[in-house]
Amino acid sequence: MPVKSLLQIYDLKDGRSEVLRELEGHYEAPNWHPTRDELLINGGGRLIRVGLDVPALQVVTTGMAMRLNNDHGISPDGETLFLTDKTETGKACIYRMPYAGGDLKRLSEAVPSYWHGIAPDGAWITYAGFRDGGCEIMVMPADGGEEVILTHGFDHCDGPDVSADGVWIWFNAERNGSSDLWRIQTDGRKLQRMTWDSEVNWFPHPSPDGQHVLYLAYPEGTRGHPANQDVVLRLMPAEGGPPRDLVRLFGGQGTLNVPCWAPDGRRFAFMSYDLT
Repeated sequence: MPVKSLLQIYDLKDGRSEVLRELEGHYEAPNWHPTRDELLINGGGRLIRVGLDVPALQVVTTGMAMRLNNDHGISPDGETLFLTDKTETGKACIYRMPYAGGDLKRLSEAVPSYWHGIAPDGAWITYAGFRDGGCEIMVMPADGGEEVILTHGFDHCDGPDVSADGVWIWFNAERNGSSDLWRIQTDGRKLQRMTWDSEVNWFPHPSPDGQHVLYLAYPEGTRGHPANQDVVLRLMPAEGGPPRDLVRLFGGQGTLNVPCWAPDGRRFAFMSYDLT
């Protein structure tokens, strides 16, 4: 079935979103570059730059990595690109490379591993991966090194992202039939549940100004994080509390998988979809 991807930007001050670019085909997961006026998306196994002022598409050269998924991101200084690809191993593996182009460096030895976030100082990354039968949340140095598993005792964990102060890793997790947002300190202490409703909550993204957490809410009873669903983008206070609905849309997988905030924390990018 033909699909149209709508790359949109939501402005918190105006309380509305605008379509930056309509794309024929399936594109996903916008990142907002921290120092350039451009977004980074993926589609067809490749990464693509999209300018904010002139939204032309520019395919990123990623060497042998030609089977990229939607788990990608950019270092806080804008100089390094992190990507997830399965060309080499047949399973998702995390790499880094210069944003301007250059050689890939493999970071994750264990697979599958899915990049999701980076510390505000760029020193370490957080990611999800299947270990011993379950999907857990991990951290490792941003240049590679020892993997540290932070989560235990959940049915499934995913979507980690880092708070503006670097203290908390937010993630979504399933336990006892409930799918909620949680946070944990980077040393694995002070695990806290942050949502308590009946929706299936995924992909929390703390804002760079430390004020909010943006996330994706599926209807009650949804399994996993499928595409082509009626979903809601919600915003909650960074220290917890009742969320408010921002946008109702047709989307899900691909809408909000990775860090998507503008550097000032006043706007964010997301994808919605039209099956026509």
